Amino acid sequence: MPQSLSSLLVHLVFSTKDRAPIIPDHLREDLYSYIGGIISQRNGVLLAAGSMPDHIHLLISLPRTIAPAELVKEIKAGSSKWLKERDKRLLSFHWQNGYGIFSISATHREKVEHYINNQAEHHRVTTFQDEYRRLLKRCGVEWDERYVWD
Repeated sequence: MPQSLSSLLVHLVFSTKDRAPIIPDHLREDLYSYIGGIISQRNGVLLAAGSMPDHIHLLISLPRTIAPAELVKEIKAGSSKWLKERDKRLLSFHWQNGYGIFSISATHREKVEHYINNQAEHHRVTTFQDEYRRLLKRCGVEWDERYVWD
């Protein structure tokens, strides 16, 4: 086969350091655009983005030419720097060290997009920690409670 083709959809979730509620509302849409640019430069596509003040969800069509961990590193480093440059009150901004990345079937794409785009509604009744635990359980990921919340 002369072509290398892929369809890799992932749901990426990570929070601010110590889950500090500091992602400003007035920068969210621009933050999503900036992250989309980082992903696009690596030949991926940001399909959906949603956040709360203490965490972010991204649905990404992952490029086949970069390891997921490398793309996450670029997203977190680039967006952290961008936030600090946009608002001097965010000079101490940091993302948490870890993250969760989960494969998504193409048949579930619309459902995941809806979920990500409706974070505010969802979090009226669910905390980030409960949401993340449910996601880990649903995906069959084991975790150690002592280390998942840095």
